[in-house]
Amino acid sequence: MATPTSTTFPSLTSTTSTSSPSCTTAIPGHNGYVPPTACNANWLYSPSFPAALAFAVLFGLLTLSHLFLAIVHRKRFCWVITMAAAWETTAFILRALGSHNQQNSIISLISTLLFLLAPLWINAFVYMTAGRIIWLLHPERKIWGLQAVKMGKWFVWLDILSFLVQATGGVMINPGSGGNTVNIGKDVYMTGVGVQQLFILLFLALVVRFHFDALKLERQGLLGGSNNHDNKAGGARWKWLTYTIYAGLLLITIRIIYRLAEFSGGIDANHNKLPFTEGYALGLDAVPMMLALLLLAIVHPGIVLKGPESKFPSKKERKAEKKAKKAEKKGRKNDRGLLESAGVMGKAGEWPRYKV
Repeated sequence: MATPTSTTFPSLTSTTSTSSPSCTTAIPGHNGYVPPTACNANWLYSPSFPAALAFAVLFGLLTLSHLFLAIVHRKRFCWVITMAAAWETTAFILRALGSHNQQNSIISLISTLLFLLAPLWINAFVYMTAGRIIWLLHPERKIWGLQAVKMGKWFVWLDILSFLVQATGGVMINPGSGGNTVNIGKDVYMTGVGVQQLFILLFLALVVRFHFDALKLERQGLLGGSNNHDNKAGGARWKWLTYTIYAGLLLITIRIIYRLAEFSGGIDANHNKLPFTEGYALGLDAVPMMLALLLLAIVHPGIVLKGPESKFPSKKERKAEKKAKKAEKKGRKNDRGLLESAGVMGKAGEWPRYKV
């Protein structure tokens, strides 16, 4: 992310232009480190090997945990959260390798991209989980007219849109790129992150509405699955899963606020310390995502989403159900027509009154 700055760094060997010393070439020091303003800089700081190794191990354990839980609970859609943990793990493995080989631009680029984009998988998983719990427990299987099946699908597609925008910006935010390219990439990435947060707020409103509906329905004994032994035995499991969804969205929001603050301040060490200090990235991005993965492992969707009703019907099944409803409606209409023609039922659909 090297851009022209007026920051004073350790001695540099030469400049690329005698009139504009904004980009310089430095002799790599220990582990290949050069100041972030150097033309051959791939990192804005010297990555910590112990920290990268520790996070790689922790995310690796979470990856194995989510893979195990997906198999135990037989939830195919959990490959999404497993992918999130795997991307975080790979990002920190590469960061550990890059800390001892900081002149390798490929390691730097891939590690940065995986680190920036992995949270989108967590975001998508939260959307998918919320859609399924609404499908299972809400009698109408929809919130504000939006069906649970479509809810998860639409928000996941919106998440993919945000993913593509952020990926484009992430590729451009490369220390080896020119200053203009980095600035454009920064703006593109911030746009993608801002759009992601907008979608989160919209989705949060749907989850809050479901939560209120579910509490009311539970008091009335009408909450879907309340008479089901699996769900009844779990007591407040659905509530804990809902709280976990809230927590996941909050942790993702914390990470987004940090990223917006990081890039909005510009890439200048004199005015914005965030991009040049690894501790901020670890504490405000890696740690929140680790907590989100941990919570979703402790309160796994599989403890609530039990039975055939917990799964979204396939496209073929939805078509068959729609066709059956249409045939049933047509049958009722034909029966009513026969009764009306026989004088048994009035045209308004009311039974005729006879004088005795």
